[in-house]
Amino acid sequence: MIWRYGDFESLSYAAAGLFTQRARLTVEETGKFTVALSGGQTPERAYQLLAEHPFRERVPWEHVNVFWGDERCVPPDDLMSNERMIRRALLEHVPIPPSQIHPIRCQKSPQSAALEYEDLLQEYFRTAQARIDLIFLGLGENGHTASLFPGTDVLHEKQRWVAEVYLPDQNTYRVTLTAGLINQAAMVVFLVSGANKASVLKEVLEGKLDPGRLPAQLIKPEHGDLLWFVDQEASIFLTEEV
Repeated sequence: MIWRYGDFESLSYAAAGLFTQRARLTVEETGKFTVALSGGQTPERAYQLLAEHPFRERVPWEHVNVFWGDERCVPPDDLMSNERMIRRALLEHVPIPPSQIHPIRCQKSPQSAALEYEDLLQEYFRTAQARIDLIFLGLGENGHTASLFPGTDVLHEKQRWVAEVYLPDQNTYRVTLTAGLINQAAMVVFLVSGANKASVLKEVLEGKLDPGRLPAQLIKPEHGDLLWFVDQEASIFLTEEV
């Protein structure tokens, strides 16, 4: 389902509102709320809103567990770190217990980080299905989401929940949730903003199925909901019917 918003601020308010609503309902039903957050510029404003009145007071933070959708293998205080951005925008400003914050760390190696994060998720869920309640994702201009990049081996991963990815053009490693794990979620929400995303958004949603080139097309929750929150600039090429 696609939800269109007039501008980036409206989209960000909608994302913060959805987070709040899902957290409250899920905690009422199950006693806890599990979310995987993405890095990037688009979700940052939604995180800032969640840290402010009135959203901050409406979320049952003591029952929230935060995981990361992906991370660059850089120190946690590096300017490129997703952990740094999410902590500064949100987690440092809300009363969430530190033990319920689960960043991806690459102190040893990308391979070890991926294995350790998968172990953490398996210990948390204690089941063959890791049903994360809400996952926020972004969309790159090249069609990637999380750290599922075009042409990488991780796109073909069928067994692992978490994997390391090497990007030669950036000479860097990342660690990412796999498409298989993401597709077990109860709800996945793409946040897409800006005219620079308009062409790729149209390709992903209306073009030929080609997940090797457009990895975002891999995201199809098996027993959950898939939502696209897009602003006016990002949606200019979409057909009216979509």
